[in-house]
Amino acid sequence: MNKTIAKGIGVGVLIGLIANLIGSYLYVFTLSQIKGLSLEDTLQVAVEQDLLGTIVALGALLNLAAFFVFLKKNQYYRARGVVLATLIAAIVVLISKFY
Repeated sequence: MNKTIAKGIGVGVLIGLIANLIGSYLYVFTLSQIKGLSLEDTLQVAVEQDLLGTIVALGALLNLAAFFVFLKKNQYYRARGVVLATLIAAIVVLISKFY
């Protein structure tokens, strides 16, 4: 694989994972503000009710914005990296649901 291609996909994966983390944090933060709980309490409730997979999946929605920005800029390998990061998030959700 060409170094330029690998670098583009790697940057896309990194941005996709960071966007997923930011999206998950924003979701938990917003939910904690609405419920009037601390972040720790909100995460504890999410763990008790087995909702961490849902939080990761909703956090992945932010990847959609990154994906379309890369497509708009004709940076297709970075867009592929974002898709790969989304697939990684989906695998994490799948594993968390069954194990």
